[in-house]
Amino acid sequence: MSSTALIRIGTRGSPLALAQAYEVRSRLSAAHDVAEADIEIVVISTKGDRVLDRPLAEIGGKGLFTQEIEDQLLDGRIDLAVHSMKDMPTELPDGLIIPCLLPREDPRDALLTAGGQPLADLPAGSVIGTSSLRRAAQLLAGRPDLKIIDFRGNVQTRVRKLSEGVADATLLAIAGLNRLDMGEAATEVLEPEVLLPAVAQGAIGVECRDGDARIGDLLAGISCATTISRVSSERALLAALEGSCRTPIAGLALLQDDGSLWLRGLVASLDGQHIWRTERRGAVADAVAMGRDAGLQLKSEAGDIVKF
Repeated sequence: MSSTALIRIGTRGSPLALAQAYEVRSRLSAAHDVAEADIEIVVISTKGDRVLDRPLAEIGGKGLFTQEIEDQLLDGRIDLAVHSMKDMPTELPDGLIIPCLLPREDPRDALLTAGGQPLADLPAGSVIGTSSLRRAAQLLAGRPDLKIIDFRGNVQTRVRKLSEGVADATLLAIAGLNRLDMGEAATEVLEPEVLLPAVAQGAIGVECRDGDARIGDLLAGISCATTISRVSSERALLAALEGSCRTPIAGLALLQDDGSLWLRGLVASLDGQHIWRTERRGAVADAVAMGRDAGLQLKSEAGDIVKF
């Protein structure tokens, strides 16, 4: 680690994580006239990156992609951490905050098929590779004739597995594909009415130590207020559900032309046979309250069948 770097950014080592860290570095450099050479990218391996032979739900959930990074943030080895917000637990370690979200990318899911067919044209019995319970449950709800298999690894690994015939199709966030200049790999981008996205999908968050005024001032210059409102509502829904990687949960908040916020939320059983949906519309100032209220409703309705 360089002793001369003015800012040290911690990130995972996947191509997508690095692309997100480079975007943060570029925005900081442009906003504050800091040379990119003075902003160091520190690659940190997490348990979630190392254990690829088991589903996330079996090895501990979303915190698997953050703990090692947050440990280095807390002890001062790095100054800030860059995360995909959909990977972030709703509760942060004491002493850490996420004051900055970059402008959000497209939050939708993309379908990639080996044969180029859209979802509606996939033959019965087609094998879909995904590690996401949310995606699997919603797919099965609409297409119970599909077969779901566990599919992990970074974007390039999943695309390679598809070309090798391990599965007929897979699903990825179009935001990740776009950030890797691989958007053309998508066969179809699925609308939220077909597949409601993960909470905070497409959003990049920047975490720092609470009370670090220097870093806080720098991050204030690149943060997006609209993204914060949308993601705060979605994460409030998730927090109310006490959701984890063991439960299919989806949520998406959109800013409307009249300035109001439209939040949609979903909980499903693992097999997709039961789906509960709700939505809220209201003022941006009520984003968190809307999310909490929607989450509590879904938990009340689904609690007898779904384990949160």
